[in-house]
Amino acid sequence: MYTTDQYEGMLAETVILPGNHADLINAYFARPLGAGPFPGMVLVHHMPGWDEWYRETTRKFAAYGYVTLCPNLYFREGHGTPEDVAAQVRGEGGVADDQVVGDVSAALEMLLALPYVNGKVGLFGTCSGGRHAYLCACRIPQVAALVDCWGGRVTQTSEELTPKQPVAPADYSADLSCPVLGIFGNEDKSPTPEQVNQLEQVLKQYGKEYEFHRYDGAGHGFFYHNRPNYRQEQAVDGWSKVFSFLDKHLKGS
Repeated sequence: MYTTDQYEGMLAETVILPGNHADLINAYFARPLGAGPFPGMVLVHHMPGWDEWYRETTRKFAAYGYVTLCPNLYFREGHGTPEDVAAQVRGEGGVADDQVVGDVSAALEMLLALPYVNGKVGLFGTCSGGRHAYLCACRIPQVAALVDCWGGRVTQTSEELTPKQPVAPADYSADLSCPVLGIFGNEDKSPTPEQVNQLEQVLKQYGKEYEFHRYDGAGHGFFYHNRPNYRQEQAVDGWSKVFSFLDKHLKGS
């Protein structure tokens, strides 16, 4: 229980990370000060890029007691504003799934090597980052918990597959070895409620541990307080679901 006489401190900074194929990329790192041990989180950013919302959210997770790392998945595409870099990436059809898995895996390994991390690291992603987080949780066995916030194209038809996205993340679900939290808006167009139903059926088919929360009156990106799609009531409840889930699976013995 928190009391107002407790010490509280945080370190937050940009670091360099050896990512996929040992390419040096940058990442935003934040951690609570103290001996720990603390659980870890890797944040997988969205298509708007490695932006201020994700740096702010990295600090938010640290404030809640998580050693948190958010790799810049668009590092190789250049270093303008997040919006300009993201526009370039979008025009090129996104980043390759295998490259993202390599970068996220490297971030996870970096956290697991820290002496003040308790050996449990989860993934959190929104939008395209939700898709990538689901993909990585299926392909990286060390992931201890997954939070997918409105990840689009987790289920994909054969017509939607591309050379950069050759397999739908849902098709790797048999290999998923961690519990899943899904946060979705019922007015979203990607994923639609029907696509969320499809993903839920896949998780049921393979007997996976999951919980989905679906919000009326909310569409895509309803956590983004700096955008018109923000929905205060649904976002506050959604964040409470996120931290209850992570505390259960990453802070417990």
